[in-house]
Amino acid sequence: MTKTFSFPEKAAPHPQERPVTDTHHGIERRDDYAWLRADNWQDVFRDPQVLAADIRTHLEAENAYQAAMMADTDALQKALFAEMKGRIKEDDSSVPMKDGPYAYGASFKKGGEQPRYFRTPREGGDRQIILDGDAEADGKDYFRLGGTDHSSDHTKLLWAYDDKGSEFYSLKIRDLDSGADRSEVIADTGGGGAWDAANEGFFYTRLDANHRPSKIFYHRLASDPADDRLVFEEKDAGFFMDVGGSRTDNWIYVAIHDHETSEYHLIPAADPQAEPKIVRPRETGLQYDLEDGGDVFFILTNEGGAKDFKVMKALAGDPRPENWSELIAHEPGRLILSIMAFKDFLVRLERRDGLPRIVVRDRASGEEHAIFFDEEAYSLGLGGALEFDTDVFRFSYSSMTTPAQVFDYDMRTRERTLLKTQEVPSGHDPEHYVTRRLMVPSHDGELVPVSLIHHRDTVLDGSAPCLLYGYGSYGISIPASFNTNILSLADRGFVYAIAHIRGGKDKGYAWYDDGKREHKQNTFLDFIAVARHLAAEKFTSHDRIVAQGGSAGGMLMGAVANMAPEAFGGIIAEVPFVDVLTTMLDASLPLTPPEWPEWGNPIESKSDYETIAAYSPYDNVAALAYPPILAVAGLTDPRVTYWEPAKWVAKLRDHKAGDHPVLFKINMSAGHAGASGRFSRLEEVAYSYAFAIKVAALAGAKLRSPGEEMAATA
Repeated sequence: MTKTFSFPEKAAPHPQERPVTDTHHGIERRDDYAWLRADNWQDVFRDPQVLAADIRTHLEAENAYQAAMMADTDALQKALFAEMKGRIKEDDSSVPMKDGPYAYGASFKKGGEQPRYFRTPREGGDRQIILDGDAEADGKDYFRLGGTDHSSDHTKLLWAYDDKGSEFYSLKIRDLDSGADRSEVIADTGGGGAWDAANEGFFYTRLDANHRPSKIFYHRLASDPADDRLVFEEKDAGFFMDVGGSRTDNWIYVAIHDHETSEYHLIPAADPQAEPKIVRPRETGLQYDLEDGGDVFFILTNEGGAKDFKVMKALAGDPRPENWSELIAHEPGRLILSIMAFKDFLVRLERRDGLPRIVVRDRASGEEHAIFFDEEAYSLGLGGALEFDTDVFRFSYSSMTTPAQVFDYDMRTRERTLLKTQEVPSGHDPEHYVTRRLMVPSHDGELVPVSLIHHRDTVLDGSAPCLLYGYGSYGISIPASFNTNILSLADRGFVYAIAHIRGGKDKGYAWYDDGKREHKQNTFLDFIAVARHLAAEKFTSHDRIVAQGGSAGGMLMGAVANMAPEAFGGIIAEVPFVDVLTTMLDASLPLTPPEWPEWGNPIESKSDYETIAAYSPYDNVAALAYPPILAVAGLTDPRVTYWEPAKWVAKLRDHKAGDHPVLFKINMSAGHAGASGRFSRLEEVAYSYAFAIKVAALAGAKLRSPGEEMAATA
């Protein structure tokens, strides 16, 4: 059957205007909706029920409005959800990873929302469920497991959970023989920890009231958490901090960093009472990561102008910088992403020309060989290993048409063993799809990589709809990996495209530098250039392009909506960072000080203020003919606070020209990552995709019909 969509004529919620002004560097700004930020926002993260009544009333009105405006997609949402769920193997299980007498893994039970962690004796025996996420989540509106770490003697499990969505994790310790948790519960942690060598206690990060990881503590088993010893305190609110252990179990790492500077402190795991010893004091712009190689440390660093990184080494007993020596030289254009050390080998993941590859190096001889694939666009990742004295490590591979594959790789024999291929229960034929890699010229001649997929039967004459995804911040590269959800769009005739814009590291570290701070406009102009290229080359048309991005990618959505609203038929902004200037001016917010290296510090610098003000989406809303816009957020999100999209949506409605709607959906019991269960998360994806399909249908896009009940044409 054919479904005709419409956006009904219904009055949108309009919060009260309660103007406040602020002045910085002699520049005055007015904000009509600052009151939507709850005065007790820290308390709301811990208990959403304490949200002020007037704010709650407005947010609930927004949810009622978007539900009414999207009511005609209810059947489509259900169909999309059923399709996406049908592509998930419900009782899926990871390939267990060997560690001493056991192999550890994770699985799901049929119908289960949360993972179950298990172990199997390597000498034979029954699988033991050591942590059942569904059982722990029972009766909770929100539940997400954090880190898990078994002790090296395999008798205990340290595990974390968040039941508010605010990312304040509680830690528990489980006895693996009895399956019972010990009495200690440690609240307000970063979500993980690291055992000492004797397994008598562990190190963990505690978050302060502003959600900053400011202190490292040591907890001795059977003691009162109130008596835990403070090991290290980071005084500078501009730095993140976490704690972890090396795979040799020799060292505890205290890792401190912002987006351009790093610093490590070391504690011998066998001496948890020892004071942390600094490796190399922080120097602005100097980054380094440590990898325990037994007798040496391998150091991945940008020291000495090595923009795309090099590898150094130093004796484990004294890894101060004066003892560093070069092992793998810097090579411009070859970005070394990570390294992993084994007794006889060193493995690195690197990217050349926008594509990843794995290189294995024999530690004794220095001989190297590479692992790579021949598709135009693909994703490759190190799967790791729990053991140090082994010749085998694990990696994963997929492309936009090839389901994920997990391999064990023998570094000595160079044999590759396929352990698992992602199952798609409803069926998947890669031959039904076409994947391509484009290089699109941007405003200044730089070539922007684009990965795309579409059904082989989709006619590329400009009539097809397109979902164009982008991120472009923090150096994060979006992989061209297999995603079963996007098949629901491709099967309906969509072209799905990922724009690998500046601000990521897709073409090396310089690609990141050229998309941050004073160069941030390149991120937005790259994305707009990709949209215009796709339309010019008849992959789609401008009124059929639905742009999508989340978090900093949501900021991208807000910026391009202001800069080129005519280039897009719709915008989906998920947990969007759209009030950039206000947030960067507020040092009390959880992420503001550590974010200044990424965006600039508008408190101290007028130039930074003006740079951010020039693109901050909320500050640049104008009387423009915006396309239909959907904003999605979570009430307890500590990363992008709910009031940013709430204010942005209200201001858009105040100023926009035309009658295209602006919708705001807020999850009142979740945070940055949305719903916590694997299936409940699919419902949110189905909602966003239904919006994209509805927008494309209203523009007259040529849509295919995977099944009659799923047809959607205007």
